Amino acid sequence: MRDPSESRYSAGRLSPIRRTADLRRLRDEQFDVLVIGGGVTGAGAAVDAASRGLKVALVEARDFAAGTSSRSSKLIHGGLRYLEQLELHLVHEALTERGLLATRLAPHLVRPVPILVPLPEANYAQRTWQRAYYGLGVAAYDVFAGAFGSGRGMPLHRHLTRDGARHMFPSLRADKIAGAIRYFDGQVDDARLVVNLARTAASLGAAMVTSARVTGFVREARQVVGVRVRDLEAPDSEEFEVRAKTVVAATGVWSDDMSQMLRDVGLRPGLRVRASKGVHLVVPRSAITGEAGLILRTATSVLFVIPWGGHWIIGTTDTDWQLDRSHPAASARDIRYLLDQVNTVLDRPLTTDDIEGVYAGLRPLLSGEADSTSKLSREHAVVEPMLGLLLVAGGKYTTYRVMAADVIDHAVRRLGGPAQPSRTDQLPLLGADGYAAAWRDRQDMARRHGVTAGVVEHLLERYGTLTVHLLAMMAADPDLAAPLAGAPEYLAAEVAYAALAEGALHLDDVLTRRTRISIETTHRGTESAEHTAQIMGDALGWDATVRQKEIEHYLARVTAERQSQTMPDDATADAARIGVPDVRGLAADRRVELLEIDL
Repeated sequence: MRDPSESRYSAGRLSPIRRTADLRRLRDEQFDVLVIGGGVTGAGAAVDAASRGLKVALVEARDFAAGTSSRSSKLIHGGLRYLEQLELHLVHEALTERGLLATRLAPHLVRPVPILVPLPEANYAQRTWQRAYYGLGVAAYDVFAGAFGSGRGMPLHRHLTRDGARHMFPSLRADKIAGAIRYFDGQVDDARLVVNLARTAASLGAAMVTSARVTGFVREARQVVGVRVRDLEAPDSEEFEVRAKTVVAATGVWSDDMSQMLRDVGLRPGLRVRASKGVHLVVPRSAITGEAGLILRTATSVLFVIPWGGHWIIGTTDTDWQLDRSHPAASARDIRYLLDQVNTVLDRPLTTDDIEGVYAGLRPLLSGEADSTSKLSREHAVVEPMLGLLLVAGGKYTTYRVMAADVIDHAVRRLGGPAQPSRTDQLPLLGADGYAAAWRDRQDMARRHGVTAGVVEHLLERYGTLTVHLLAMMAADPDLAAPLAGAPEYLAAEVAYAALAEGALHLDDVLTRRTRISIETTHRGTESAEHTAQIMGDALGWDATVRQKEIEHYLARVTAERQSQTMPDDATADAARIGVPDVRGLAADRRVELLEIDL
């Protein structure tokens, strides 16, 4: 629990000093719940457990949201296609969570985005049927969200004629559409939400440590009582044990690895997870003219075209992946597929020259009998393959809080004592308290701090009411008020803040997750690397050698990713990408190696 004399903000500050203190806690204390995995589900589980008054720790091998949770479509949504699959409970659950995030838990990070469902050109009878069919689906979407409730957080849908659709989205080909239906979903910076969750857990007293890799479980008889951990920031140091009454593995596409660590006792995992690769393209806002996003049906899945600040995000693919899970690679075939699909409805076809950034992520899907990953359910599961060890897997980003509450409910029952229900549906994340008032008064805030309203709006939409701390940093050091080299939409203060308060340890953490410079600039962050390393170095005490090493690693990573995106298929793209080792010294994490172990 947090010391009552310490403010919530101060207690949630993930500084270098805090990491040292939390490492000491890992060695010295026994925890009620130890979470493995710093993605959205793991961070959410840490918040849930800590908010119930439990003693909590979380360890993550790389950075917060380094895997799946920073590589999504940036949507908080119910999933229109799940209505078609009649998974109505999933839609209702996800839309309930969307309303909570947009109105109470994280309104500074989740906001409405309009999306068009184009109705394809056809004869009168077909047009009538399509409008009725899609209209009924979107209407049901609104009903499930609670059309007359106070917490939906999104406007209702609206039908548009062909002219109305093209007025809202001029880049739509007139000969391809008969009209459209506009509805709203939530948009989020997925990585920033995870960092906010991690800081919220820390503010509640949880020990939160990244660059800490679990190498095995500690067992007594047939019960898991902790884990062995290696501090990857001190590679020459010895492994140490972390003791816990319950271990929760929220490791996504690495879930099967947890079972592998206990294979010597003949453990049956209880669930299997398949990795589905999703690739997204980022193009400049000028490449497409439109005031809303698009959702398009494809032969295998759905395709989103989503406005993202001064850019568009186009995705996604949905294909099975069994290669390197730490750095899934997008191939030229993936890129061509996305361009071909989106160009069917655009009046000016996009080419590879329009692409600013590309990113690939892996969805953890519960393995089933379906041949295609796009048909696997987004249900989640909690299993206890061995006493003291809980695995949570599956689900989707939007329902992270439900998954977290479910696994911690299991942990609480196992720990005994009085029942402590989850209360995270009532717990605003750091930066959410007072956000509506701060946004209303943003002009006054800008005048008081001597900055433009645009700067304040940018910060409020990324940090919420924590913006005042960045403004204070800029007032104390005017150099931090300067735009970042190569990415003028970001401020130098954001880099320093990432290192001093958000747990960023490496250049890649800032350019790829605390900001999105790696996908929002045509240079992929290479022109920002030196300036960013200088600011981070000042904050973290890097000498010239460390700064240069960080820059060299980042540049090599970008080169490898660019090369992988020219390769014809998954195998060659993967081979090109894994040529650059992880900055934390992790070996390539390849599914094929695990398959060889099983043989």
